[in-house]
Amino acid sequence: MSNFDPGRLVMVDIPGKTLDAETAAFLRAQKIRSICLFRKNIGTEDEVRALMRDLIDVLGREALIGIDQEGGAVVRVTFLPQPPSAMALGASGDAERAEAVGAAVARGLKSLGINWNFAPVLDVNNNPANPVIGERSFSNDPVEVSRLAAAWMRGSLREGVACCVKHFPGHGDTHVDSHHALPTVDKTRAELNALELAPFKALAGQAPAMMTAHIVYPQIDPDRPATLSPELIGGILRRDWGYDGVVITDALMMKAVAERFGYARSAVMAIEAGADMVLAQGSLDEQLVAINALRDAFADGRLTPQQGETANRRLDALAAAYPARFVDDAAARAADHALMGQAWAAGLTALRGAKPPALNAPMRVIVQGDVPTDMVSEAGPTGRQAVALFEAFTDAQIQMVDDIAKLDWTTVPQDGRVNVLVSTRRARYGLAASEWRPDLHLSLWNPYQALDVHGPTVLTWGFAPGALAGLKAWLEGLSEATGRAPQGLQ
Repeated sequence: MSNFDPGRLVMVDIPGKTLDAETAAFLRAQKIRSICLFRKNIGTEDEVRALMRDLIDVLGREALIGIDQEGGAVVRVTFLPQPPSAMALGASGDAERAEAVGAAVARGLKSLGINWNFAPVLDVNNNPANPVIGERSFSNDPVEVSRLAAAWMRGSLREGVACCVKHFPGHGDTHVDSHHALPTVDKTRAELNALELAPFKALAGQAPAMMTAHIVYPQIDPDRPATLSPELIGGILRRDWGYDGVVITDALMMKAVAERFGYARSAVMAIEAGADMVLAQGSLDEQLVAINALRDAFADGRLTPQQGETANRRLDALAAAYPARFVDDAAARAADHALMGQAWAAGLTALRGAKPPALNAPMRVIVQGDVPTDMVSEAGPTGRQAVALFEAFTDAQIQMVDDIAKLDWTTVPQDGRVNVLVSTRRARYGLAASEWRPDLHLSLWNPYQALDVHGPTVLTWGFAPGALAGLKAWLEGLSEATGRAPQGLQ
């Protein structure tokens, strides 16, 4: 048996915005070193700081406190300067800007004591029907993904916050969300090398950590998703590329893994495959299942002392290089807010000759009200936020709909008003949209909706304050839309 506790190889979540006594006792007893924060844990800035102080006190100097602060719709701490989505940065194509954004994200996180960001995304979104990646990817071109993600990561690492690139070996060409089912990418190694694997290989020497994908690549390993695959983690990543950074699983509670393998078996299989840490969310009892499964596997020899000590060494090295500490720069916060606004505006993209209407033009604005969150992204923009885009227009009628995907275009009056369709939803529209003929289509979230609707379209790539401010300025004729969409979206 190794001289370390297997609890050190398990990342867990906690239930609320404060650290209660029961959870603190559990973390201490199980020798947990690593917590993943979610939106449910994020209160006010003062509350987050208090939580982080308590966590660092319990977890110790080798704490690894992770969060998804990618940018766009996947940000957990919304009071920090909100970064553009990856594809918004891709639309402006400026690596220096991407590096500055990565650094600003890190400054925000380290002001709270968070030392591990599950970003940037290295997935190459070459599938417009992808339900989970989309604008979270920098591009559908692996060279562009590598160039911009490397810049973003340089900024973060320079500021002292560890990155964790994801989702190895690539989630861009999937039709299924692995939160709900098990996707398959049926490609040869050569095909994967040319697309999915290319950014991961290019950045393997710079990325201190990687997160795996719950996806089956049947021509590499037909039986196991990448998270549990010795061929993908132990073979391609460790043996072929010599990667010695931290490998962490995506959440084991996701249905792609949980329903087929269960918490206990998957935790052991992940470490066997070459991962260093498993992400085991859920109740204390569910977390304990994963921890005890690892303890049992080390005790009975299914996992060797060397496997455990190697994983622990990598985690120790990550924590030593990127310690959890509070480094606040109040002066930088305002500048970083401004930077994010400029970066969002630089990505604003007009397609098919889209032009802003005259401020006195009679208009009809068709928009869905509130959009529920999918639990991966934050909740989408509200209808109220969409309406605020048109404050400067003198004759804008608002038509709220319950579900924009059910819009029947034959019911939209053709009475001389400029018909503006505003999308606040994440999902694609579907076939019905092929009959829609808006004079202007504003997509505030999923850029691939531009493929569903004919006609002039503007893409914001997201709905953070900077994105909406940039679009509002364009609508009012105060700025240009200079971004460029990836090939296939133009």
